[in-house]
Amino acid sequence: MSQGLSHLRDEELSKESQESNWFSAPSALRVYGQYLNLDKDHNGMLSKEELSRYGTATLTSVFLDRVFQECLTYDGEMDYKTYLDFVLALENRKEPAALQYIFKLLDMENRGYLNVFSLNFFFRAIQEQMKLHGQEQVTFQDVKDEIYDMVKPKDPYKITLQDLVNSCQGDTVTSILIDLNGFWTYENREVLVASDNDGSSSMADLDDN
Repeated sequence: MSQGLSHLRDEELSKESQESNWFSAPSALRVYGQYLNLDKDHNGMLSKEELSRYGTATLTSVFLDRVFQECLTYDGEMDYKTYLDFVLALENRKEPAALQYIFKLLDMENRGYLNVFSLNFFFRAIQEQMKLHGQEQVTFQDVKDEIYDMVKPKDPYKITLQDLVNSCQGDTVTSILIDLNGFWTYENREVLVASDNDGSSSMADLDDN
């Protein structure tokens, strides 16, 4: 899984990406600190339950299942190197190599494309999380149409990795499918821009509504 990510660790990234990338000294310390905080049983490894608290703790269980199915683990737990690759991909979702990492997780049958079934499979987990938060349900049909409108794949029934890269919307599409906070941000993008709430609006607001 990590082969395509190697170039993200060098100087090919934009200045902005390098500054936010974990490979810089401050970012490396930040990521290592996160790893230690997630490792609640202090065994030097992360279980799926421990990893579920990553970031805003809103990655879906279905996506996390795929991470542990596809990425290198030891007795079902993730070591620090695998965690670095995971963070690198999620924090650089605009980069083709990072999208490739996530695409492989979404492409459950390794067919080289995502179809309506794939999208529905992952979005159902988002809908389940929305229900837990008491949020108004969003239909898959609406989300599916929006995704295809954003990506505009060459084949109207199949979304390839190259389609995601070419669309420049791959980061948004993957966020919609794997992360409730990412989906919430997308759904509320107009409100967030209008309010310009100093970046303080987030999934935390879900429980306030």
